[in-house]
Amino acid sequence: MYRILSINPGSTSTKIALYDDEQEVFNKTLRHSEVELSQFDSIIDQADFRYQVVMDALAESDINIQKLSAVVGRGGLIKFIPGGTYAITPGLLADVRKSEKGEHASNLGAILAHDIASSLNLPSYIVDPVVVDEMEPIARISGHPEIERISIFHALNQKAVAHRYAKSVNKKYEDLNLIIAHLGGGISVGAHRKGKVIDVNNALNGDGPFSPERAGGLPVGDLAKLCFSGKYSEKEIKKMITGNGGYVSYLSTNDGRNVDEMVDQGDEYAGLIRDALGYQVAKEIGMCAAVLKGQVDQIILTGGLAHGKYLTDYISRRVEFIAPVSVYPGEDEMSALTDGALRILRGEEEVKNYDDY
Repeated sequence: MYRILSINPGSTSTKIALYDDEQEVFNKTLRHSEVELSQFDSIIDQADFRYQVVMDALAESDINIQKLSAVVGRGGLIKFIPGGTYAITPGLLADVRKSEKGEHASNLGAILAHDIASSLNLPSYIVDPVVVDEMEPIARISGHPEIERISIFHALNQKAVAHRYAKSVNKKYEDLNLIIAHLGGGISVGAHRKGKVIDVNNALNGDGPFSPERAGGLPVGDLAKLCFSGKYSEKEIKKMITGNGGYVSYLSTNDGRNVDEMVDQGDEYAGLIRDALGYQVAKEIGMCAAVLKGQVDQIILTGGLAHGKYLTDYISRRVEFIAPVSVYPGEDEMSALTDGALRILRGEEEVKNYDDY
C-alpha cells in the first residue's frame, strides 16, 4: 500500500488530502484570509506561510507524515511540457519561483510538495499541469503567422479520466483514441491519440465553445470592430472574452444549475443558450473526430457541467454516431494528482524529468 499526500493550492485556500492507494482517508480545505495573505508581496512569497499551515493541519489531525510514500502537488505555470508525472527538480522549482508565465497559486504546489517530501527523504511530483503541450505542428497554425494556436486546457482532469476509462476497459491509455470534453467554467475538447493530446482548443481566452464564463471563438472581424469602436477598453474586451462571456453575458449567471432552473421555469431563451452551448461542444467534438480521422474509441464528457443530465444527453445525441459516449461528472483534482503519483510508484509509468525539456 502507498500513502500519498496531495496538495492543491488555490488563491485563498490550500486543499490537502491523504490517500491509501486510491482510497481517500483524509481531506481538508485550509482557508486563508485576505488579512493573512495581504502581508505578502507575491504569491510565491506565501510558500513558507502555507507550508506551516499545512504542517499544523496535519499535526492537529494526528496524521503521521513518517508513513508517507510520496507527496504530490498541483503543477503551475511553467514551460510547455508533454503530459505525465514529473519529479520535482531544482529546474522546476526555479521556474515556478520566477513565475515568468504568470503568477498563480498553483505555482506553490511544487514548492509545498518538495519542501514536505525533502524533509522526509521522499519523492515529490507534479502531474499534468495546465501547460501540457502535445499538439502537432499542423494544429498550431492559426491562419496568420503572428498568432499561433496554443495548448491551454484542463490537462489534469482530461488525462485522469482518460486513464480511468482505459483501466475500466482493461486497456492502456496509450492504446486508445479518445475525445474528451471538459465542461466547466471553461470548456476544453481534446483529441487524444495513443496517449497524447494532439489537438485541443485554448480553453482560457478565445477558442472553441463558449462556456459559463468564457466567450469561446468569436467572429474575429466583429471582435476587431468592437476593439476599435471606442466603447470598450482593452481590459473590458479581455473581460468580455474571459470572465464575462458565455452564460454570464447571456443569462447573468455562471452556474449551470441556475440555467437549468431558469429553463425548468419556462425561460425559452435560457433553453436556447443552454442548447447552443451543447451544440458548440458537439461541433468541437466533430472537429476532433476529423483530427483522429474518424478512428475514435470513446467520447468522454467530464467536468462540473457534466452533472447536468440534460446537457450531456443533448451532446451525446449529436455525437454518438462517432463513438460511444461515457460521462465522468466533476473534476476531482486531488484523486487525479494521487493517481499520477501511484502510476509512478507502481511502475506503470516512467517518471519524467522536467529539466530534460
